[in-house]
Amino acid sequence: MTNNRYVLDFVKKYQDLFQPDKVVWIDGSKKQKRELTNEGAATGEIIKLNNRLLPGCIYHRTAVNDVARVEDRTFICSRKQEDAGPTNNWMEPQQCYKMLDDIARGSMKGKTMYVIPFSMGKIGSPFAKYGIELTDSIYVVLNMLIMTRVSPKVLDKIGDTDNFTKCVHSKVTLDLENRYICHFPEDNTIYSINSGYGGNVLLGKKCLALRIASYLGRQEGWMAEHMLILGIEKPDGDTKYICAAFPSACGKTNLAMLIPPAVYREKGYKVYTVGDDIAWLRKGKYGQLYAVNPEFGFFGVAPGTNSKTNPNALATTKRDTIFTNVCLNKANKTVWWEGLDQPAPTKAEDWKGEKWKPGMVDANGKPIPGANPNSRFTAPIKNCPCLSKEFDNPKGVPISAIVFGGRRAKAAPLVYEARDWKHGVFVGSIMASETTAAAAGKVGVVRRDPMAMLPFCGYHMGDYFQHWLDMGKKIKQKPKIFNVNWFRTDENGKFIWPGFGENLRVLDWIIRRCEGTVDAVESPVGYLPKPEDINLEGLDFSIEQLKDLLEIDRETWLEEVKGIAEFYAKFGERLPKELTKQLKELKKRVRAIGKETQNK
Repeated sequence: MTNNRYVLDFVKKYQDLFQPDKVVWIDGSKKQKRELTNEGAATGEIIKLNNRLLPGCIYHRTAVNDVARVEDRTFICSRKQEDAGPTNNWMEPQQCYKMLDDIARGSMKGKTMYVIPFSMGKIGSPFAKYGIELTDSIYVVLNMLIMTRVSPKVLDKIGDTDNFTKCVHSKVTLDLENRYICHFPEDNTIYSINSGYGGNVLLGKKCLALRIASYLGRQEGWMAEHMLILGIEKPDGDTKYICAAFPSACGKTNLAMLIPPAVYREKGYKVYTVGDDIAWLRKGKYGQLYAVNPEFGFFGVAPGTNSKTNPNALATTKRDTIFTNVCLNKANKTVWWEGLDQPAPTKAEDWKGEKWKPGMVDANGKPIPGANPNSRFTAPIKNCPCLSKEFDNPKGVPISAIVFGGRRAKAAPLVYEARDWKHGVFVGSIMASETTAAAAGKVGVVRRDPMAMLPFCGYHMGDYFQHWLDMGKKIKQKPKIFNVNWFRTDENGKFIWPGFGENLRVLDWIIRRCEGTVDAVESPVGYLPKPEDINLEGLDFSIEQLKDLLEIDRETWLEEVKGIAEFYAKFGERLPKELTKQLKELKKRVRAIGKETQNK
């Protein structure tokens, strides 16, 4: 498929190391996909589902010890340890290569090594980045065919250069103790062994599209961010695009596929999905910031997805989808998971392949789930009913607003606007969520996750903050930056704001702020909406409740300032001075709050 010596040398190096019986190049064709699906079904690696009820869909189980990303086994192998920073695990590159090679040597004997040329972003787009993944897993190949653009055209675009990300994967023996996901940013290389779970082995996703891409973006003057992209079309036909970053369990996918409330639908508002997880941003036409979703599919969490929480996501899974670690309905060869709004199957196998029926409990009386809590669907993005027609635009979409958010019971108001780009970077850098269940440790513990990038930044996070500040100098028409919090609670611990589709009411105010058609109120944390400017039409929600959601409490924010200072201390001298300055100014403003000036 290619004469590129860099590509051929890369393939030959690992062919010699892994010693597969044969090497197969993946061309992205329907014929080859069909052949691989049949082969995987014959060996039991995958199970074909009911083609009438779920056309083109298949089922897969990972090893019981291999069901999620493993942050403690994930490394940034920069040449200098300080360049990985305090928030990443680090290993010396040459030592790491040797360790991985020794573990994986001969691991593909009796197997096939697949060579996957893929593109993140539309092939030929100025945003596109090309990679070649080597793997011994048909499951990985079939997922990559959904999540990325796989084609011989990728090899044409690489040409005779070495400008591609080298992605190496082997399941080896799926040994947890020897499981490693290692990134070598200066070498543009990813090396993953002893895992078969998508988050660790679909190397175009978090590994390339965030960890490696964040490093490349800093070198090349663009940004790789853990953000959804959505478009909001107003009744006059004008569409504004928003990027938004949230830590896990904050409704990111639901927001990306939001369905407007009836009162907005009746007026002609529409919401379109460009991406649900990753955004690449760069300066474009007229000095604006443009964004693309580099992915070609969705790798979503199944449990909790249903026709009420996210009907668009559920519809997306109805054909050509791979289901991983969900419950298998043996009666009709379909799938089920907890939270799906249809009865649980009575003749089924759970995600471990064991007989299962609803109501089963373990020896301690604890319910046995049919689907793993982190079970997944891998679905083609073209299946999404609300997919933006601009999704495949090689130039991306112009971004009017960047939204940060977290799960905070008391601190953050429903929405506020940053004063300017520098303040916005500060707002993103202090993002946090609170733990919500005893199973995750103490309830209410604040966990900082700057820009939702803490697990995904491929270099020192202090330098990452500086890159954000530097990008602000390059962008003439800067997006406005906001923070939202759908999760404020009342004295009984219940959420006050209704959330889900009603969040469009807040996004509507954000867009009007970007257009300059609505005013705001100065506060210690940023610009707050006037309560009457959030549209509550058709919603059983009082203006008094809204005022409570916009309140800034002095004591709560003084504690917040302390927590931010503790977090910032991790970054030492590499924390930008601008952020230290922003923190001092916040502290000063919060201290000045008097009872008579608090927002009531």
